[in-house]
Amino acid sequence: EDCLAAGKHNWVHLRVCQTCGHVGCCDNSPGRHATGHFRSGGHPIIRSYEPGEDWYWCYRDDFAFELAGAPPAPSHP
Repeated sequence: EDCLAAGKHNWVHLRVCQTCGHVGCCDNSPGRHATGHFRSGGHPIIRSYEPGEDWYWCYRDDFAFELAGAPPAPSHP
């Protein structure tokens, strides 16, 4: 969302906030919008928005995890 709003298409990977659904780019991307969203909004859990990736990340605990029985991750086209 943030990259597109800025007219940029140079993200590396996308992440989706599990609180509000905001989509932001990863920390390897120039904008680091997913982390920025956590810092400004306090939403701690993101999930990969990449095809075939089913992991989550908690910013507060600095911890990656998967949830057994979770539905397949959404992904961008």
